[in-house]
Amino acid sequence: MLAASAAWGQAPPVEPSPAYRSFPLIGSRLAVWGAAQIHLNFAAFILGVPIFAAIIEIMGWRTGDQRYDWLAHQFVKLTFAAFSTTALLGAALLFLLIGYYPKVWNYMTGIFFPTYWVYILLFFLETFTVYLWYYGWEWLSGPKKWIHVTLGVLSNLFGTAILVVANSWVTFMVSPGGVDEAGNLQSLWGAINNFTWMPINVHRLIGNIVFGGTIAAAYAAVRFLSAKTDEERARYDWMGYVGNFVAISAFIVLPFAGYWLGREIYAFNQTMGITMMGGFLSWLWIIQAILIGVLFIGSNYY
Repeated sequence: MLAASAAWGQAPPVEPSPAYRSFPLIGSRLAVWGAAQIHLNFAAFILGVPIFAAIIEIMGWRTGDQRYDWLAHQFVKLTFAAFSTTALLGAALLFLLIGYYPKVWNYMTGIFFPTYWVYILLFFLETFTVYLWYYGWEWLSGPKKWIHVTLGVLSNLFGTAILVVANSWVTFMVSPGGVDEAGNLQSLWGAINNFTWMPINVHRLIGNIVFGGTIAAAYAAVRFLSAKTDEERARYDWMGYVGNFVAISAFIVLPFAGYWLGREIYAFNQTMGITMMGGFLSWLWIIQAILIGVLFIGSNYY
C-alpha cells in the first residue's frame, strides 16, 4: 500500500524535447531552406533599392532636376510595397526554426541573445524612417528637403546595420568563432567577428544592389509595356535603364567580394573549401557560371 501511494504521488516522467522535427512531405530542411530563400530575396530587395534611391534623390536635390526626384520616389514606392511581405516571411522562417530545429535555435539563442535586442531595435528604427521617408515625400519638400534626404540616409544605415547583425548569425553556423572545443561561449564579439562575417557583409551588400537594380528594371519594363502615352513610356524606359545600369555596375564588382569570401572559407577550413568548389557541390559553380552569362547577355539585350 505504501509503495502504491508513493507511486501515485510521483510526477509522470517528462519526455525530453526532440532535437529535430520532421516537416510533412518535403522535410524540415527543405521547408527552412525555402522560407529562408524567399525571405532573403525580399530582404535583398528592400535593403538594396533604397541605397541607390537615396543617391538618386540626393542628385535631384543638388541639381534641382525633378526627374531624379520622381525616379527616387518610384524606387522607394517599390520598396515600401515589399516591406510587409518581408516581415511576414521573416516571421514564418522564425517559426519554422523554433518548431523544427529547437536544439539549434536554443544553442544560437544562448550565443547571440544580446544581439536579438539590437536587431529588434534596428528593425523598428528602419521601419519608422522608411515610413517617414515615403509618406513625407511631398510634405518634406522645398526648404525641408534636407530633412527628407537625411531620412533616406538613415534608413539605409539602419538597414545595413540589420544586415550586419543577421549575417553574424549566419556566418557563425559556417565558420564558428568565440567558442571553445565543446561549443561553450567564450567571447560574444569573437562569435560575431568570425572568419566569414566581414566578407559576407560586403558580398551581400553588393549583391543586394544588383538584385534590387534588376527587379526595379523588370518593374519598369512592365510599366513601359502598359504605358498609354509617349511621355510615360519615356519615363519608364529611363527608369529601366537606370535600374539596369546600377545592377550591372555593381555586378562587375561582385566577383571580387565573392573571391574574398571564398578565400576566408579556405582559411577557416581547407576541407570545407575543397568540398565547396571541388566536391559534390562543384556542379553548382557550373550552374552559377551559366546564370552569370545569362544575366550579362540579358542586360545587354535589355
